[in-house]
Amino acid sequence: MAELFRLLSLQDSSTRVVMLSTACLAVAAALVGSLAMLRRRALVGDAVAHASLPGICLAWFVAGDRSLAVLLVGALVLGLACMAIMALVQRLTKAREDATTAIAISGFFGLGIVLSRMIQNQPGGNRAGLDGFLFGKAASAVTSDAWLVLAVAAIAVTTILALRKEFGLLCFDRDFAAGIGRPVHRLDALLLVLVALVTVAGLPSVGVVLVVALLVIPPAAARCWSSSLSTMLVAAAAIGAASAIIGTGLSAVLPPPAGASGGWPTGPMIVLTAAVLFVLSLLLAPERGVLMVMWRWHRRREGNPSILGNTR
Repeated sequence: MAELFRLLSLQDSSTRVVMLSTACLAVAAALVGSLAMLRRRALVGDAVAHASLPGICLAWFVAGDRSLAVLLVGALVLGLACMAIMALVQRLTKAREDATTAIAISGFFGLGIVLSRMIQNQPGGNRAGLDGFLFGKAASAVTSDAWLVLAVAAIAVTTILALRKEFGLLCFDRDFAAGIGRPVHRLDALLLVLVALVTVAGLPSVGVVLVVALLVIPPAAARCWSSSLSTMLVAAAAIGAASAIIGTGLSAVLPPPAGASGGWPTGPMIVLTAAVLFVLSLLLAPERGVLMVMWRWHRRREGNPSILGNTR
């Protein structure tokens, strides 16, 4: 109970930092992910995340610095390069986007694992801390990390709010947006850059493997509640923030697993919380929820027994 009280009252400074950084990240990822999902670019963040691992390794080779900012710049550069390569491959080979994304994910991630092993074999390489980028180490976030995440989140949220109507046209009717003079190519490029920024900012918290969950799960859950873009953005942001706060809290107060040396990992707990909220949304949403759909079908069947058709 004492730990729960300290958590709810935010007396612990490290808990405040972790909750603030993960909540800001989750809100930004939910907003950007909503637009990416509507544009059918949900897995672009996955490709960027896996491409960021070799970018982090290359930044370490070039700079020889463990500074988080330096490593994330390397991740962002290679993430943007990954998106450019994917676009070039699709244009030159006419390959499907899902095939190109799968190739990018596997190829860049394999390169990242090789480079990471090379760093481990370097003198002092085992202290580089690169393994933490695979699954994240949100619990070890410091104030400077929180400010970095907050800055990225502010950029993403401000951009989306300022261009909400333009992004809405892009997502729902790209041809119409182009017809009335909207710069659809620039908007598309800007959306991909936002995906890359949020993805890279989320690496220290949830890691390469799980960061795509913050881009996909809250928007998918919000889509169950409404078809309106504005409502969906608000719902996705709320679900993302709730996932971060609840997941961080659970990782802090739950007793560690039997025989484990540490507590529950924060990043995976955030993702599991988001998954639970998605399942609840899928079941309980008033319009598209499974239970509501079954109830409406049952009511129609009672009012019109012939709805099942003639069974001769």
